[in-house]
Amino acid sequence: MRHQKKGRKLGVNPSHRRAMLKNLAANLIEHKRIKTTDSRAKELRTYIEPLITKAKKGDLNSIRQISRKLPWKNVVHTLVHEIAPVYAERNGGYTRIIKLGFRDNDRASVSLIELVDYESVDSTEAVEASE
Repeated sequence: MRHQKKGRKLGVNPSHRRAMLKNLAANLIEHKRIKTTDSRAKELRTYIEPLITKAKKGDLNSIRQISRKLPWKNVVHTLVHEIAPVYAERNGGYTRIIKLGFRDNDRASVSLIELVDYESVDSTEAVEASE
């Protein structure tokens, strides 16, 4: 029984899972939206939202805590100085998951996870290109 067991296994061992979540979070911060499977998107949401909340604080201790989860300096800088100020007045719910259907080759359910209310040049171009 899995009582009181938090998180999804995602079919990989723990070290692979940690590395995958770090990479997904870094890509979400860099690109503002990514396409992945439903379960990975849901798990990424529980990983990234506390980081954004810490980034809103912006002090040295918060930046060090974020750096433990995201070891890339440019990603941490983007999170703290570009993304966090956008959500200064928002109390959580920084991401949105949009279900896209199923992948053709293995029929895995695919979702788009994106940052809510984050308007940048990249995201508006991506929406226009997809239409």
